[in-house]
Amino acid sequence: MKPKQKKTGPGGWIFLLLVLAVYGLTAAIDAEVATEALGFFGKVMHTVLPVLVLVFVLLLAADLLLEPRWIRRQLGKESGIQGWFVAAAGGVLATGPVYAWYALLKELREKGMSSPLIAVFLYSRAVKLPLLPLMVHYFGTAYTLVLCLYLLGFSFISGVLIKKLL
Repeated sequence: MKPKQKKTGPGGWIFLLLVLAVYGLTAAIDAEVATEALGFFGKVMHTVLPVLVLVFVLLLAADLLLEPRWIRRQLGKESGIQGWFVAAAGGVLATGPVYAWYALLKELREKGMSSPLIAVFLYSRAVKLPLLPLMVHYFGTAYTLVLCLYLLGFSFISGVLIKKLL
C-alpha cells in the first residue's frame, strides 16, 4: 500500500513569521518587555521540550513497530467491542499532558485507528490511575468507584456519538 502524501501548506511558516514579527515589533518598542517575553519562552520550552522528545520517540516507535494492518484489526472500525475496551484501558493508563498524545493518535488514525476509539481514549484519560488512592482518601471508595464508572461510561457514549456524527 502506497503511503498517503501529506498535504502541507504555508500556514505554519506564516504563523512563525507573524510571531517573529511581533517579537521584533515588541523589541523595537520596549526591549525590556521583549527580553522578559523571550525569558518566558525559554522557561516554557524548558518545560515542554522533554515532552516533545518523548512524543517524537513514541512516534518513531509507533512508526517502526505498529503496522497499519494490526492497528486496523485491533483499533479499527471492525475491531468490535475489544477495540473499545483496549482504547478505554489505554486512556486510563495514559499519563502526561494530553497534547503529547495528539500527535501519536493522529499517527494511529492515519494507520487505521477509528475516530470513535480516539474519542474513547481521550475521554478515558479523565480517570487518573495514580490519583485514585488520593481520591479515595478524600471522597471515599463508593464516590470514586461511581465517578470512574461514570467517566468510563461516558467515554463509550462519546465514542458512539462521534461514530454517529462522523
